[in-house]
Amino acid sequence: MIPSLAEIPFLKNVTPAALKAAEPETVWFSLPAGWPLFHRGDAAECIYFVLSGSLAAFHVTANNEQQLLGHIRPGEPVGEMGLIAREPHTGSVFAMRDSEILRVSRAGFELLIAADPTLMERMARLMLARARAPTKPRTRAEPKVYALISASPTIDLKLRARTLQTALARLGKTAAIVGEEAAGMESLWFDALEHDHDAVFLISPIADTNWFRACIRQADRIWVLGRADARPSTPLLPEEDPSPARQFRLVDVILLHHGTDRKAATTEEWREACDAARLMHWRGLDDADAARLARVIAGRSTGLVLSGGGARAYAHIGVVRALREAGVPFDVLGGTSMGAIIAACVAMGWSDEEIEVRIRKAFVESNPLGDYVLPVVSLVRGKRVEDRLQENFHETLIEDLEAPFFCVSTNLATGSVRIHRSGLLRKVLRATIGLPGILPPVVDGAHGLLVDGAVLNNFPVNVLKDIHRGQIIGVDVAQRQGIDPEDFKNPPGFFSWIARHGWQSPPPIASLLMRAATMLVDPWEGRSGADLLITPDMPNVDLRDWKKFDEAVVAGYEACVSALKRQPAFLNPEPPPRPRSQALAALEMAD
Repeated sequence: MIPSLAEIPFLKNVTPAALKAAEPETVWFSLPAGWPLFHRGDAAECIYFVLSGSLAAFHVTANNEQQLLGHIRPGEPVGEMGLIAREPHTGSVFAMRDSEILRVSRAGFELLIAADPTLMERMARLMLARARAPTKPRTRAEPKVYALISASPTIDLKLRARTLQTALARLGKTAAIVGEEAAGMESLWFDALEHDHDAVFLISPIADTNWFRACIRQADRIWVLGRADARPSTPLLPEEDPSPARQFRLVDVILLHHGTDRKAATTEEWREACDAARLMHWRGLDDADAARLARVIAGRSTGLVLSGGGARAYAHIGVVRALREAGVPFDVLGGTSMGAIIAACVAMGWSDEEIEVRIRKAFVESNPLGDYVLPVVSLVRGKRVEDRLQENFHETLIEDLEAPFFCVSTNLATGSVRIHRSGLLRKVLRATIGLPGILPPVVDGAHGLLVDGAVLNNFPVNVLKDIHRGQIIGVDVAQRQGIDPEDFKNPPGFFSWIARHGWQSPPPIASLLMRAATMLVDPWEGRSGADLLITPDMPNVDLRDWKKFDEAVVAGYEACVSALKRQPAFLNPEPPPRPRSQALAALEMAD
């Protein structure tokens, strides 16, 4: 039986006569998984309604990659923005599973609007909710169907799925676990399962079975569970069984650790084996890692972004302490320059006390920029900085940190931002703090000359938003007036400065170069992208005041406590009961 417009919940207030009049302008069709409904730039001459299955909206990033914006579930419209604006589609929409669609022409839609003018009001609210999606996580329809695929027969998938189910229950979320007993079920059965649960886990080992193929074909996202003490085959997932999740790189590796297991392969080898977008670790069973994975599934994860700012970045240490005391978890961390250094300390899993001890020793008790040279490419040799990074971070890889981490540097050769999400941690940290003229640039291959990320992006909230779908805490220690003119009135010579201040205090040229290198970057850029913005007040702390550690740390702590008091709901953001879809929920709350 061909579906009708009367079956669309979104059109429930339209009169039967109007629905009947619009029926000739309606076409029902099936859209196979992976096929496009429309592409960016296509003409928008109709509106679509999802009857069953699932669609996903994408936009093209600056790197020409498809970035997921959100999912469109049964009962929801799609294509409404271009139709109403009479402009080409600004994004692309693909079927994530075999889906059934109703297409309504412009003429048919205008008949419906004429019969029920409130329909346009509801449509406008939906458009507003979706337009806010990139910055408001709860207005987006998150992935719901996860294929949990084991790369080894010794992995107990049911146990892992039940552990995630329990962790989700602590967040007030429900999850269904589905094994091979569901093989052969129709798409409507899966739709009903999604309707009744916040998450659905389809579990299967990698195998030449119809159920395995059904799992990866039905999934919004594929999680490959592998043993850290095993080596993956390459490719890990069979290439002859493509799926939409793989087509759009919605694949993650979850590395399972068993006590002091040996490493048979690097984390990067695991990532490359299945072309994964992310790699996460699960070190125990029902532990902090399981809780982090549950928050990711529930869309309740927390990201922390720390700006650069020289010595002012000490304030980040106070912020981290206050957030930890308030019970706020860190599920992904990132930053620029000195902010990246502090974020890396947290991602290493160090306690507040250990972070303070290490930073004091590295930056306060001695001057890491004290190995001055007669300038050819920089004011200092940079060997002290490299020694301190080696002493604290050793040979740690970003992929092996306790929490996901990123930092940014600036490639002077190409004039672009470089995002670091893998590789040797101390090397990328050396790049992100390499202010031009102060530290030598880092030569990266044949075409890379990396310097401080603050030159182009001192507060990389936008980078985190591209890789993280939860809430964002941003700490910005930048200041508009980052230099004191008094330092440049009748300045002394180099040796006179050293005689007066010693080798531990950087001369004014350090502030001059810092300010000049970041002059074109707006310190306020990116602040609106943070759900919780913390801006410590430190009027007496300059970029090069490396001795004012305690003052800056206290300022960060107090600023964080004050910010949490202003937004107490941020600590335990319980979402309202979820109706059929997140987008329709936004409409109902607006009504």
